[in-house]
Amino acid sequence: MFGSPTRKTQEHPPGTTLAKPSPVRDKPSAVVSSSASPTPGSVIPLDSPHRRRLPPLLRRAWYSLNQTFRRRIAHTGVTPDQFTALRTLLEGDPQGMTQRSLTEAMSSDPNTVASLLERMEEAGWVERQAHERDRRAYRIRLQPLGHDKYREVRDVAVGLQSDVLAGLPESERERFLEQLEIVAMACRRAAETSSKAVSR
Repeated sequence: MFGSPTRKTQEHPPGTTLAKPSPVRDKPSAVVSSSASPTPGSVIPLDSPHRRRLPPLLRRAWYSLNQTFRRRIAHTGVTPDQFTALRTLLEGDPQGMTQRSLTEAMSSDPNTVASLLERMEEAGWVERQAHERDRRAYRIRLQPLGHDKYREVRDVAVGLQSDVLAGLPESERERFLEQLEIVAMACRRAAETSSKAVSR
């Protein structure tokens, strides 16, 4: 699934040169010489249909992974987001996480996490207790039923990841995840920078 998709590239006669990128539309840093170019030595922009592009690949990977996971765990009554919350709480502060720290760790938004926690609390998977230092905050802790639900779904999650990464040679899998983490951090920094620029 994470392997390079098969692409149909348009054939060009020898010596054909692709249209040069517009200096207004394409910044120099967004134009590279690529081995994926139909014509050896051509220079094509990053958003060319002849190149693999980051946004659609990330979206396709995430959507397919999320939908597959949702189907595989539907019988448990747990959603992918709920499993992420359970896992994050289990791996987080043993004293319990605040809703804000949970939101940041899940790379989600406050309203989504608030709604998520409300349903999980009603189901008896988590509990909210007053924070010992901040009266406006709560510590969120897993309940025994939450631990049970996590264990019920964990093997499915691990199995799905193994299935997906099987598309790569075993020697490249950890390196792929490291590179994906670098991309994820760069996306987060870009979002934070954009947020600060808008708030000014």
